[in-house]
Amino acid sequence: MKSQCKGESQMQAIIMAAGKGSRLGNLTEGKPKSFAKIKGHRLIDYNISLLRYHGIDTIIVTGYNYQEFENEYESDQDIKLVFNPFYEEVNVQGSFWVGMRYITEEFLFIHADSLCDPDLFKELVESPGDIVLPVDFDTYNEEAMGVRLEDNYAVEISKDIPINKACGEFIGFAKFAGRVLNDIKEATEDYLKEKKFKEYFESSIQTLMDKRSYDIVILPTAGRFWAEIDFIEDFDRAVSEIPNSLVDIAQKDKSPM
Repeated sequence: MKSQCKGESQMQAIIMAAGKGSRLGNLTEGKPKSFAKIKGHRLIDYNISLLRYHGIDTIIVTGYNYQEFENEYESDQDIKLVFNPFYEEVNVQGSFWVGMRYITEEFLFIHADSLCDPDLFKELVESPGDIVLPVDFDTYNEEAMGVRLEDNYAVEISKDIPINKACGEFIGFAKFAGRVLNDIKEATEDYLKEKKFKEYFESSIQTLMDKRSYDIVILPTAGRFWAEIDFIEDFDRAVSEIPNSLVDIAQKDKSPM
């Protein structure tokens, strides 16, 4: 499907898709985690379809079974594949480092195993601010990437925030303005120079939060669908709750024109 908005967006996206997804068992059948299917479409299909719809060119950082991505997307002019040869030794931050040299402007950061409602995605794309973080204020648990606010300003993003102090859960999508680009790259580089290979990308976001020099916008999910597919129960919930609007966009993207 041709983009609905091609030519309007001066934005890139980087999708973290190096994961194996061993906790999903037979759902991936030896394929990358983001190839797990919900209602006939893979997780990666949903995100690529949303990006195409908004005319956003995409960088996908691959790792486990990277050949599957090459077979599918190598000839796609809207998608650049970047292989992370160290995916087994690093966390998401390491994958971002591998792909960040190709980011040259305002960009979206996306976990390949995360999904969100098209309306929420559109609001993320259009939201002003140097850093925009969608947050679900209704959910938080020990596995979640929590966000803590002070006087309505985001001061912490971490999996280590106590439940009684977290305000909500970061959903795995974010937007960064062009003016943030050098600092987010530098923060990521610094962590790897210190051999902190198991850090989450959110540690780099934390570094920028600590600077207190950026406009950080918290975008409430406001009850709209989103899902991070880590466990079978996450998958089952996504199957039952995924909105038809998201399925329709993926279906139209696959339909011949």
